[in-house]
Amino acid sequence: MFKKFRSKLESIIAWSQSILTEKQFIFLSSVLVGITSAFAVIVLKTFAHWVFSFATYINGILKLSFINSVLPIAGLLLTVFVVKRVLGGSIEKGTSQILYGVAKKASIIPKKQMYAQIFTSSLTVGLGGSAGLESPIVVTGAAFGSNYAQKYKLSYKDRTLLIGCGVAAGIAAAFNAPIAGVLFAIEFLLVDVSISAFTPIMIAAATGALVSEIVLDETILLNFKQQQIFDYHKIPFYIVLGILTGFISIYYTRNFQKTEHFFHRLKLNPYKKALLGASILAVLIFIFPTLFGEGYESIKVLSDNDPGKLLENTLFSDFRNNSWVLLAFVGCTMMLKVFATGITLGSGGNGGNFAPALFLGSYLGYFFSKFINLTGLTKLPVSNFTMVGMAGILSGLFHAPLTAIFLIAEITGGYSLMLPLMIVASISFAISKRFEKHSMDVKDLAQKGHAFTSNKDTNVLSTLDTNSIIQTDYLTISPDENLEKLVDLISHSNQVIFAVVDTEKHLLGIVHFNNIREIIFNSYRVKYTLIKDIMTTPAEVIYPFNSMETVMNKFERSKMAFLPVIKDEKYCGFISKSIALEAYRTKLKSMTIE
Repeated sequence: MFKKFRSKLESIIAWSQSILTEKQFIFLSSVLVGITSAFAVIVLKTFAHWVFSFATYINGILKLSFINSVLPIAGLLLTVFVVKRVLGGSIEKGTSQILYGVAKKASIIPKKQMYAQIFTSSLTVGLGGSAGLESPIVVTGAAFGSNYAQKYKLSYKDRTLLIGCGVAAGIAAAFNAPIAGVLFAIEFLLVDVSISAFTPIMIAAATGALVSEIVLDETILLNFKQQQIFDYHKIPFYIVLGILTGFISIYYTRNFQKTEHFFHRLKLNPYKKALLGASILAVLIFIFPTLFGEGYESIKVLSDNDPGKLLENTLFSDFRNNSWVLLAFVGCTMMLKVFATGITLGSGGNGGNFAPALFLGSYLGYFFSKFINLTGLTKLPVSNFTMVGMAGILSGLFHAPLTAIFLIAEITGGYSLMLPLMIVASISFAISKRFEKHSMDVKDLAQKGHAFTSNKDTNVLSTLDTNSIIQTDYLTISPDENLEKLVDLISHSNQVIFAVVDTEKHLLGIVHFNNIREIIFNSYRVKYTLIKDIMTTPAEVIYPFNSMETVMNKFERSKMAFLPVIKDEKYCGFISKSIALEAYRTKLKSMTIE
């Protein structure tokens, strides 16, 4: 039944492609990608919410606080089992794989990512792993867009655009925030998109949000209706919050990577590693139950009138009405969240850092404002600071301030907090950017030259292969030859530069025509001048493993039009700056999304 429906649908889409213009078909495609991405969100969010509600219900009846600790152990072990037995032993995690696919694989994302992320992240996060579903949602949406484009033989530019549509629709559906979805796709992926490309991305985001609004239960989504009026007299405190979120973002980034790398270095089989990580996570959740799952339910409680509910069914339930104990609980949970997430993902689970960023931001905003209130220094609106803190951490971690600002504005149901959101998000971004050049999801790939960054030239150069522009047919000359031989070579070729090599092809120097122009018109000097007397040492040499960004930097430093290439310690050819620039221009044209 499903196969017949799928075949019929594909036939209709193929027929539509034949009668629609290229732009019209992209608009249609953005709607279809938006719908599929939204349903992926619905499946993931519903399952995660159902498991959380079930665990909470069991806790309420049995009063056994260890129930929430057992589920993550089962979730991580099941995730590893699915990866080993169903997904071929490995799965790419995190949104960085989208950037890598766009930069190095011509926007080709493996087909298995259309379902692998859903299965694994639903087991990990749905059963209590301390991570988020947004990263798997974004990867799934990107995979839908890429594979749809491959199915209907669309160009690289259109594949990339539809990946952006999948990303936008995923975020829009997850939060019912279409503007944030569009901005996330632009800030995260399509950093140099033209204005005209906004239309299909907006269509996809609107479609995703609409499907989510119709099908998904509103209580599952992260949204807030309660907020207090913004008071400009509190701006100095928002500035302080912006500074705090910036430094806490750096704290999270560095400790998450340390925790994740610690587990990666362990010489244990996947099941033992998962069991070790899950056991540590179980202890953390037993003491601090709010570390269970995405944590969105606790964020809602924290912004409510009765945040003491967080201490119910915990070891600290007797202190439910003690504000200082609650504050200490929130502060400890806030600082431990990074380790809970790092353990979850490092030991074999699948998820992302988007939800932990919102969790951390809300807890930090609450902790800061509540602490100020308890000291009697002034009276701050706790709910406002709880929500604005989310924008600060999100901006600092992902280097996406616009997404952070509009996401919180949309999920709070209005724009009355726009000014404090802008203050906190921009300060956090500036501080985080000062100490961490790249966002946490891009950092590792950017260091290897494999991912897009906010630098457009670097983006384009990262997609070029140095080996493809090496010219190996250049004539060479021996150091013991005289200028007569060189003049003969010049007269029978178009070369203006020659490599001087020994019998084993080791590069000894170079000779440029411009440097010997005066000599070659003197017959005596031509006859009695040896090459080794006039050759010069190259200002720079290039190696085939050098990235194109490194190559262009060497051209810039040397001020040369040609640079020799050394492979296995032997001369193998030249790279021309003009050819390198032509390759750059060609690639730039092919990558520009219009």
